[in-house]
Amino acid sequence: MDIVEKSWELQRDIEEKVRGLGNGKYMRVLKMARKPTTDEYIKTVEISGIGLILIGLVGYLIYLTMYFLKLIN
Repeated sequence: MDIVEKSWELQRDIEEKVRGLGNGKYMRVLKMARKPTTDEYIKTVEISGIGLILIGLVGYLIYLTMYFLKLIN
């Protein structure tokens, strides 16, 4: 099998997989999706921001602990 035949076979495989997306569970989820309200969006941003700050604080506390224990030069 030469390179052209392999590429056509790969193209057909990709097209079959993409064609099947419209009928499966992914399309069902996309059809149910909607734009969030302003309140929902603000809550999501606030919760994400709090999570980022907490993760940053934990990392900084680990850094300070290692620094004061002289594990970092």
